[in-house]
Amino acid sequence: MTSLSTRAASLAALTVAGALVLSGCAGANSAADDTAGGDTGASAGFPVTFEHIYGETTIETKPERIATWGWGATDAVLALGIVPVAIASMDYGGGDNRITPWVEEAIADLGGEEPVILDNATYELKVEELLAADADVLIAPYSGLTQEEYDQVTDAGIAVVAPEEALWSTPWRDVITETGKAIGLESEAEQLVADLDQQVADAAAENPDFAGTTIAFADDDVDTFYLYLPADPRVEILEDLGFVTAPSVTALDTGESTFYTTVSSENLDQIDAEVIFTQAELEADNETFLTSARTQLIPAVAKGAVGAIVGEENVAAISPTALTLPWILPSIVEQLAAATAVAKG
Repeated sequence: MTSLSTRAASLAALTVAGALVLSGCAGANSAADDTAGGDTGASAGFPVTFEHIYGETTIETKPERIATWGWGATDAVLALGIVPVAIASMDYGGGDNRITPWVEEAIADLGGEEPVILDNATYELKVEELLAADADVLIAPYSGLTQEEYDQVTDAGIAVVAPEEALWSTPWRDVITETGKAIGLESEAEQLVADLDQQVADAAAENPDFAGTTIAFADDDVDTFYLYLPADPRVEILEDLGFVTAPSVTALDTGESTFYTTVSSENLDQIDAEVIFTQAELEADNETFLTSARTQLIPAVAKGAVGAIVGEENVAAISPTALTLPWILPSIVEQLAAATAVAKG
């Protein structure tokens, strides 16, 4: 783990231990017994019902053995003080043990039995692995869970919280609140979202130069140049910090995706953002972005008004969750502050 990652992981541990909602630093299942009014039978607040792309799911009683799938649900469960019995492997940013550092820190902080790692290398749920974990519920609101996988899991008697309207599209705040609702910690989840929003608002207040500054989130991936659109949650965080998506970003949108568009080399000079934000797995990749002939066509890059998040772990963390946001936010703000100073200098 890099020194940046170590500092950020320490921040996440402090956040999980203090600012976020914990259930007495309990183990994997003890929080499931902490129901409102001390009711350990039918569980106060249950049943709860979810509408999603595959129909409707009702969870009759508070689940004791929670499994997660996709992005964000694992982090939400951990931030609410429970260690899941099974989680999806993170094959990008998860290192040799396939667990991201912020998740690893949260599990260690909470204690208890480590979860089963469900193989996510192909983004296909191996239902037999899930069944072996003896889960009561599968929380997968932001995932690629298919109809076939959903049917297999529900046929086995496991309630499933599936994506709301489309695969890989549930807003990150909804992932947290839906997770809280599913495990009987709805009000705690709402407070968690409020706390995270406050962290971003505080960062924005501390950096008034962000307000109204135009920005574009770009990624130069060998033969393809990407611009991320306002619908992408990573862009949403930039806008929450006060930045405004440059008009050219939406003007260049080809409609090929809901959250990104590709830009041909001959159109790069049309990207009129004051600040460019980018990501790179390696410092060498970032250096190429900053100096290549084609990216130099972008006025902000030529000026040096670029903020960059470098490293596989850090790139993975840019997409906001209950744990990644506090983990990566200081680095994002630091980079953006430097880039904005150049843009306005």
